[in-house]
Amino acid sequence: MQTTTAASTSPPPYGGDNSDGAAEHRLREAEERLREAIEELQRRQRHARGFHHPQCDHADESCVANAIGNLCQSFLLSYGVRVGIGILLRAFKLVRRQSYSSLLDLKQLVSEKDLIVREEACRVGLLFGGFTGSYHALRCLLRKLRKKETPLNAILAGSVAGLSILALDDSSRRRTLALYLAARLAQCAYNSAKSKNKFHLWGSHWRHGDSLLFALACAQVMYAFIMRPETLPKSYQDFIQKTGPVAQPVYKAVMDTCRGSPVDIVSLSAYLSNRRESDNVKLEEFPSIIPCSIIHPDTNSCLAHNANAASATFRKTFPLYFSLTFVPFVVLHLQKFMDTPARTCWHAIKGAVRSTTFLSAFVGIFQAVICLHRKVASKDHKLVYWVAGGISALSVLLEKKARRSELALYVLPRAGDSLWYILVNRHLLPNIKNAEVPLFCACMGGIMYYLEHEPDTMAPFLRGLIRRFLASRISNPGPPSSRTASYTYLQTLDALKKPKLQEAEEPSAPAPAPASASEKYNLESIPGL
Repeated sequence: MQTTTAASTSPPPYGGDNSDGAAEHRLREAEERLREAIEELQRRQRHARGFHHPQCDHADESCVANAIGNLCQSFLLSYGVRVGIGILLRAFKLVRRQSYSSLLDLKQLVSEKDLIVREEACRVGLLFGGFTGSYHALRCLLRKLRKKETPLNAILAGSVAGLSILALDDSSRRRTLALYLAARLAQCAYNSAKSKNKFHLWGSHWRHGDSLLFALACAQVMYAFIMRPETLPKSYQDFIQKTGPVAQPVYKAVMDTCRGSPVDIVSLSAYLSNRRESDNVKLEEFPSIIPCSIIHPDTNSCLAHNANAASATFRKTFPLYFSLTFVPFVVLHLQKFMDTPARTCWHAIKGAVRSTTFLSAFVGIFQAVICLHRKVASKDHKLVYWVAGGISALSVLLEKKARRSELALYVLPRAGDSLWYILVNRHLLPNIKNAEVPLFCACMGGIMYYLEHEPDTMAPFLRGLIRRFLASRISNPGPPSSRTASYTYLQTLDALKKPKLQEAEEPSAPAPAPASASEKYNLESIPGL
């Protein structure tokens, strides 16, 4: 009886549930009072120094030093990427010639005679570095002049900094880049409107909508290459010509046939005279269709021609895709490459093989459609090449899902560039000189707005590229040194409350082992306290 009475009147042991609950409750009340005090202190500090005077995020250095540092960083990165790609392509060329000892000879590997990338690399560096440095400088200037931080600052700074596009002297490259950014800006605007339930396109939920967009863009590009080659940039024409198995005089004859113009028999005969299976080919000045015997004179079998075209494309383009995969990753993620070089090389090889297979299949399918049309029809038509481009684009299904939209948005500006040229020639659009410069500036203003204020609307590839390549400091803001310990403490309190809210929303989940108040609220772990 005495034992029972003593047990009932003795206090609960230290560390029980009631003691922990009370301590936790008192600590929570103390945190709320401290939060209110910190917020009041911050209000007074802002009022003392002027509420409309936001500070820059680089308190450890001046605005000029910050802008110059970002300019130099972006210039060196972009310059290194361009030179690295050129050197690797040069190495592949030497390996093809079986000149393996030349790989150790710097005169042959990086000589200016064979490796002409210095001027282009400098222009690319000035484009990226100039934009980054001027953007940082303009952001600081607008912050001080306007005495406030609003989305307009990012738009104005991005638009003015876009004048760095003038570092490129080729207007066709500037126009292509401007149209590419216009497509990216439209993607961001659409994703923003869709996320806010303001607007969405019919069919936007389709699983292969990106492949459909890629097919439409490729149809226009291949049509332009055959029927209106002058509407494509010279470098793009050369890439398609070198990738495909058909000679330029044959493409010219196909274009003249579809237009009803006389075929240049002299140039076509000169081309066929060097082919072994072209003795019995009959040439006409006004043919109804160019036969397969002229398209692939080296073989009589269309199937063998298509297979040879695909394999030849693989051999020619693998070095390019490997360089585009390997060099940017090494330059932009040098530490990861140093940690796991074998894994990086394996991923580069795997990605290059997959992309090269896609392009090889594209060429093979395009040639197969052309040959099939000649088996069933006796007259050529220009729309055949538009359809062939769309059908061959189905090879994009060999690529990863994430890569398909990137490829679609890469080819789309080429198609838009071609369509723009055609409409200008038909006087349906005005021919404005250097119109690509204001277009690029406007697009960069919009891109920088979405990067800083709605980053989730951007494609992960573009967002990561800009953050690492163009604006690594402003788009990855950590808590700057100008933020006090009270700010850090408020952020930590918010982070501590999130797990408790999640536990309250999931009552069916198994309860974890009880933790003491000192484990849940470790004030010593908060920086500045």
